[in-house]
Amino acid sequence: MRVDLFDFDLPDERIALRPAEPRDSARLLAVDPNAESHLSDHRVGDLTSFLRAGDALVFNDTKVIPAQLEGIRHRDGAGGQQVSATLHMRTGPNRWKAFAKPGKRIKQGDRISFGHSGESCFLGSLDATVEEKGEAGEVTLLFDLSGPALDEAIAAVGHIPLPPYIAAKRPEDERDRADYQTIYAREEGAVAAPTAGLHFTPALFEALDKAGIERHFVTLHVGAGTFLPVKADDTDDHKMHLESGYVSAEIAARLNAVRERGGRIVCVGTTSLRLVESAAYEGGEIMPWAGATGIFITPGYRFKAVDMLMTNFHLPRSTLFMLVAAFAGFETMHAAYKHAISTGYRFYSYGDASLLFRKDK
Repeated sequence: MRVDLFDFDLPDERIALRPAEPRDSARLLAVDPNAESHLSDHRVGDLTSFLRAGDALVFNDTKVIPAQLEGIRHRDGAGGQQVSATLHMRTGPNRWKAFAKPGKRIKQGDRISFGHSGESCFLGSLDATVEEKGEAGEVTLLFDLSGPALDEAIAAVGHIPLPPYIAAKRPEDERDRADYQTIYAREEGAVAAPTAGLHFTPALFEALDKAGIERHFVTLHVGAGTFLPVKADDTDDHKMHLESGYVSAEIAARLNAVRERGGRIVCVGTTSLRLVESAAYEGGEIMPWAGATGIFITPGYRFKAVDMLMTNFHLPRSTLFMLVAAFAGFETMHAAYKHAISTGYRFYSYGDASLLFRKDK
């Protein structure tokens, strides 16, 4: 499909710079393409009214790490240039893929000392070698430290990599360390938060428990590729960046049991949906799964296991807007976003949410 079919105009003031307080007070747009009235306005705290006892919410329990690194590039023993790198996928105990800026000036074999700039003192640094250089500023960094020692060093010198549409308007601060993390985050490795999960609170979890709604957790480490624009003119020409994750045998069995007794699989966030669909067979059975997924969901995709999706509002021309258009219908989602914009919904990572019902075949 043509990428420009997924474009829309978004006023700048609709971009949220801070989350709602409390988190579950955010607005929730219910989108049911199979109902006579497709759209209805609610709050996230109303979520239980759309679910039935025996339904299962699937959350992504990845934890955001301070993956934005600033440092100095050195070459041939000479003093160097200030560079930045956003880690996006770990490929070994001491190896990460990253997006580097300025990417054109970085070469294979360069040494980079992270943790300081040329103008300031620093408490610590983290050194790496550029092992490989790819396209669009992507590099593979081989760090001098490995395993837990590397994790501690990244935590010490790194910054939370706020989405570019927020970072362009304000700097990251200490509040973001809590705001840009779900309350159930557990498995470290994400560069970006699974943002639909940011709306959940202990009070909402308690309400879901009382309503008999199950909670299950999978892990997909969200990479910085989620923020990259689609530069191709046709969706067939776009290449998705890989993201690593897994569905355990125990969780797969529990989700299959939900489906067998007539319960619905409700994914919280596009990341959990992409992972569940990667792990599902054509008949809908979910299998244990581990690896890297580059699944790219566009209109025409046949969903195998997921019945409902809770997700935030996404960028124009983005792979995520393509995914929700595939899930709830192309025309329905354009109408939903038009309604959201005209009625003041807040967009993107810190914004409001939508609850989508899968379009009947």
